[in-house]
Amino acid sequence: MPTLASQIDGPWLRGEAISAEAARVVREAMIFEHCKWDPQVGDVPVLHPAALILRRETWNELAQLAENMDAEIREAERAILASPAALRELGLPWSLRRALVSAGATSSAADGSFRVSRFDFHHTGEGWRVSEVNSDVPGGYIESSGFAAEMAAHYPSATPTGDPAAALVAALRAAHPTGARVGLVHATAYTDDRQVMVFLSRRLTAAGFETVLLAPDSLRWRNGRAETLDGGALDHLFRFFPAEWLPNLGWRSGWKNFTRPDGTPQANPPSAIVSQSKRFPLACRRLGLRLPTWDALVAETRDPREVQAAELDAWVLKPALGRVGEDIGIAGATGPRELVKIRRAAHRHAPHWAAQRRFSALPWNTDRGVFFPCIGVYVVNGLVAGVYGRVAPRPLIDSHAQDVAVLLEPTSPASHVSAEAPVENFPP
Repeated sequence: MPTLASQIDGPWLRGEAISAEAARVVREAMIFEHCKWDPQVGDVPVLHPAALILRRETWNELAQLAENMDAEIREAERAILASPAALRELGLPWSLRRALVSAGATSSAADGSFRVSRFDFHHTGEGWRVSEVNSDVPGGYIESSGFAAEMAAHYPSATPTGDPAAALVAALRAAHPTGARVGLVHATAYTDDRQVMVFLSRRLTAAGFETVLLAPDSLRWRNGRAETLDGGALDHLFRFFPAEWLPNLGWRSGWKNFTRPDGTPQANPPSAIVSQSKRFPLACRRLGLRLPTWDALVAETRDPREVQAAELDAWVLKPALGRVGEDIGIAGATGPRELVKIRRAAHRHAPHWAAQRRFSALPWNTDRGVFFPCIGVYVVNGLVAGVYGRVAPRPLIDSHAQDVAVLLEPTSPASHVSAEAPVENFPP
C-alpha cells in the first residue's frame, strides 16, 4: 500500500500511486461492481492510479464555500427566471427560454423536487477559483462514489469525502418516505450515460425504490404528470439529459411538461440551466445581483465582444452551454488550429459564448508526474455530499482528463459535516 507520509503539497499530500496489481483489482471492481464500462479512452486509462489526498482543513474550506455558493445561485436563479431580459443573456434556445418564462419564476420549486450541483474548484496562487457550476445534469456519480471507495481501501486510514449517490438516495427518501417509482431519464443511445443510470438504479433499488430507465421521448404526460408509455405512473424523475436538448425532441414529445411547477417532482428541474450557463454572471450583472462567495471565486466573465483581440490570450473562451470541457479556448493549452476556430466562433456567435478571465492553476505533484486537478464538490439539497476529481497533464480539464479518487487525510479533526446532513452522505 502507498504510504501517506506528511509531504504537504499545498492543499493536498503528494500523490503516491498504488501498485499495478492493485490498479487491476480496482479497474475490475469499477467495471463489474460500479458500472464503469469505459475505463479507458483509446489507449489511455481513465482511472488515475494515485489518489488525491486532501488536507482536512482544505475540505472544510471547500465544503463551506460550495454550500455558500449553492445558496447564492438559488436566489439568483429565481430573480433571473422572473426577468425575460436577464434570461436572454444566457444563450438558451429560444423555445426553452419561452417555456421557462411561461412556467414562471417558481419553475424550480415543484413540490418534492430537489437540486444537485457540482462546483469545480481549481487551486491557484491567489487561492481557490471556481471555473463553473454543473447545476443542470452534473455527472461523476460512479467515480465520486464507487471509485473513491475502491481507492480508499488502498490508502491506510484515508476516507472518501462523501458519497453523492447515497446523498441522492437520501434526498429521494426524504421526498418519498415509503418508496416510489423513479424514472431515470437519459440519452439511452450513449453508453457513458447509460452506465450512470444503471449504477444509480442499483443504488435506488437496494434502498427500496422501483426504477425505470427510459429516454425523454419515451414518456407520456397526463395533466403535467409523467407516465411510461404503457400508462404506468412515475412518482419522481431524475433527469440526466441536458435541458438545452429538450426542444430537439419536438413538440409531440411534450417536453415542456418538464418545466411545469405543478408536474412530477424532478432532480433537477430544467430551470437549473440558468446557473449552468457560462453567461450566468452576465445575467446577474444585468440585474445588479450580488453573490458574495460566487463573485469572489469565479473569474471575471464578459461577453466576448467586450474583449479586445489583443487581450485574448488573457481570457478563456467557453460556449455558454458547453459540457465536458468541449470547445474551450485557452492560449497555450488548446491546440493552435483549434484555438483559431474557437476564437472565430466566439466572435461570430458571441451571444452564445462567454469570456472568462484566465487564472493560473497550480499543479499536483505525483510520482507519475505533474497534473492539474479539478475538485468538483457536490451539493445535494443545500448540503455538501462529496467530490468528483479529475486531473490532466495540462491546465485544461476535458474529455481526455483522468478520473482521480479524492480522499481525506487520516486522523482528526473530523471532516466538515453540515448539521442537517444525512448520515449516509459521509464516511464514519
